[in-house]
Amino acid sequence: MDWQTSEDTVPSAPVTEADARLLLGRPPATGAWRDGDPAGDRRFAAFGSFRTEGGRELPAYRLAYETWGELNATRDNAVLVLHALTGDSHVRGTAGPGHPTEGWWGDIVGPGAPIDTERWFVVAPNMLGGCQGSTGPASIGPDGYEWASRFPYLTIRDQVAAQVRLADALGIDVWAAVLGGSMGGMHALEWAAGLPDRVARVGILSTPPVNTADQIALNSVQLEAIRIDPRFQSGEYYDADAGDGPNRGLALARRMALLNYRSPTELNQRFQRSWQSPVSPLGHGGRFAVESYLDFHGNRFTRRFDANSYIILVDAMSSHDVGRDRGGVEDALARITATALVLGIDSDRLFPIEGQHRIARGIRTALDGDRAVVLTSDFGHDGFLIETRAVGAHVRRLLES
Repeated sequence: MDWQTSEDTVPSAPVTEADARLLLGRPPATGAWRDGDPAGDRRFAAFGSFRTEGGRELPAYRLAYETWGELNATRDNAVLVLHALTGDSHVRGTAGPGHPTEGWWGDIVGPGAPIDTERWFVVAPNMLGGCQGSTGPASIGPDGYEWASRFPYLTIRDQVAAQVRLADALGIDVWAAVLGGSMGGMHALEWAAGLPDRVARVGILSTPPVNTADQIALNSVQLEAIRIDPRFQSGEYYDADAGDGPNRGLALARRMALLNYRSPTELNQRFQRSWQSPVSPLGHGGRFAVESYLDFHGNRFTRRFDANSYIILVDAMSSHDVGRDRGGVEDALARITATALVLGIDSDRLFPIEGQHRIARGIRTALDGDRAVVLTSDFGHDGFLIETRAVGAHVRRLLES
């Protein structure tokens, strides 16, 4: 889970009065992109029935995606970029109609960038179950109502299976590279282990081989924060007026998550024990600056995300185990034939670096042998989004391999 948007992937800073004014007005019941909203740079691909690993069926589904560059005549220059938990297809570009935030990896993807769109054809889908154009709980079901709580449980493998159909529709038999960080890295790892013949290179950034009990526990308390909000209404809130949706629960879940995405070093250095205003937080009604920071980003998040989607996607993350039904993690990693970049952040407390080292040890074709690339950063898990100069150099190295 990570702050997969430019608004969140800058170094933490105290909330200003101008920041606070951005949140004037009551938040909508859902921040999902809905049919009839501006499409922005999105394209859409529609598919027929889809059966999940759990045996549920979607009669049809759609993936929203964006592309940059041109697919060459031999169709061997396509790069799949996969977003993290709260991201979307808008990897590069400005905020504007249809896109609430700027592209989240604009320094990595573009003309002359590490993923040079003058050479590579880049495809970035919004994952199945998401809320920015792909079919998810906020989408209208066959009966004319939102799927809401009826939307099926998804695994990481379900989401990759949906992406495989997109690749087929685009005529891409083999990806020149598949890259992703955090949840997107789980997808990239599944692509490489489950479909080794379709991936020439893979970039696995800040991603574990399995979601551990500790990580599942962190996920579970976030989801409970949403479910206990009285306005969640068991997921049936889409007809609610602005301000009457499950905004408090979703904002609280986001605040919990943010504590895992940044490091203690960064929060302590940037906020220390400073106050948000001249009013003392020591019994006089004031607030510490770090409290206001978490509140601001939690509340802002509710304006661009959907509570039901958050539950579906976090549950999918908890399903992650590359070794499931493959003889264990090491046997699964041994199936990978793609040239692999495995990268982690030394201060990542969500997915510690030991997980990336385990992945590197198991992939015979890893660029750097049995140790992952370790970036030193105060930014914790979000370092793979913020340290773009260092990350970009390694991504370029992978693509030139």
